[in-house]
Amino acid sequence: MEAGDDLFASSTAQRRDGGGGSDATLPPLAVRMRPRSLEEVRGQSDVLRPGSPLRRLIEGSGGTAGPLSAIIWGPPGTGKTTLAHLVATAADRRFVELSAVTAGVKDVRAVMEQAARDRDLYDRQTVLFLDEIHRFTKAQQDGLLPGVENRQVILVAATTENPSFSVIAPLLSRSMLVTLGPLSDEEVADVLTSAVADERGLEGGFALADDAVAHLVRIAGGDARRALTSLEAAAGVALDDVPPGSPDEGPVPITLAHVEQAVAFASVRYDRTGDQHYDVASALIKSMRGSDVDAALHYLARMLEAGEDPRFIARRIVIAASEDVGMADPTALQTSVAAMHAVAQIGMPEARIILAQAVVHNALAPKSNAAYLGINEAIADIRAGRGGPVPAHLRGSGYAGAARLGHGKGYQYAHDAPDGVAEQQYLPDGLHGTTDYYRPTGRGFEERLASRWAWLKTRLGRG
Repeated sequence: MEAGDDLFASSTAQRRDGGGGSDATLPPLAVRMRPRSLEEVRGQSDVLRPGSPLRRLIEGSGGTAGPLSAIIWGPPGTGKTTLAHLVATAADRRFVELSAVTAGVKDVRAVMEQAARDRDLYDRQTVLFLDEIHRFTKAQQDGLLPGVENRQVILVAATTENPSFSVIAPLLSRSMLVTLGPLSDEEVADVLTSAVADERGLEGGFALADDAVAHLVRIAGGDARRALTSLEAAAGVALDDVPPGSPDEGPVPITLAHVEQAVAFASVRYDRTGDQHYDVASALIKSMRGSDVDAALHYLARMLEAGEDPRFIARRIVIAASEDVGMADPTALQTSVAAMHAVAQIGMPEARIILAQAVVHNALAPKSNAAYLGINEAIADIRAGRGGPVPAHLRGSGYAGAARLGHGKGYQYAHDAPDGVAEQQYLPDGLHGTTDYYRPTGRGFEERLASRWAWLKTRLGRG
């Protein structure tokens, strides 16, 4: 055991005895439990499979294929920093850690110069771990290119945002992209139970109830760091429930109540400019399309609580009103457009109510994508060159020489017909009699439109 590893256990005994004791030098539980080898890493089996580029980099494999720099992309608490440390321990590499929040070009240049000296004098590689690389500007990322291209350093950059949005293309092309996923519930539970028993963690001084484990797993959302931080907070609450001077009768129980007291709610994970921004917006649209009002309201709340621009949300709802509801309920578009204008005038927090009304309307409305499919098919025909000239009787005739060309000849004014529909050809010759873009559904208001459209096509001579 390291010198400071028993501080938490010592503190537990001191608290029970009513004594003092400082935990100032005790690292957080998540830091103490950081994996020290590949065998201790939970999850990420795809990117750590034998022979994978990242595993070769961590194991320090040699040969003609040298080590590649890596950009590790994944949610918080999935092992990005851990993997960077494991890369550094291979082959006695020098490890330098910078944060893009505080570091600048000067700091990067200093690392590159020292790395060159270590390589030339001691034949020693340097691993530069750059956390939150998405916070580096384009110019700052450009400064990394020479060192990465010449393998002056092995860059291991971590980001929670999609590198396609946040990392410059030249740097991406010189590195391998490693995508990490959230840990499964079973893997997070394994992290928690290990932390309770491990000598680096709580050393068996606590007993974690099954329902407490389940709650910690749920609020972690696949984030091992969040799970361990919540566990540590719950352990502190459990200790506070132990009366001073009480005898040591075994592990301190950590109950569901302790966890709920320690962690009031799970923080919202959402990045407003990266892939999650689009993922949650997509989930909102698909939930409205699927008529699940509760799910739609959940994703709306998730976006609002994360600080999403309510005007962006309103625009997406307007699109859905035409794309997914369409003529099955034409009033959905009216509600959505009204909500978009109201949100722009009112703002948050009241805008949440207006957006909720529009979301509920779209989710509950009968659905039809007939108009959406119709315009897409029409555009596809245009792009394929189908159609042909506008029929002569439909062409403009309000200019000199139009009559000589036969423009407008034979045109029937629809309002002169008894039922307001004149039987004549409107589609170009290449599409007349073969085209059926608009196919109304039998849902909602569109059920009435279906019978009218069938009658109109017969009346127009297209039946």
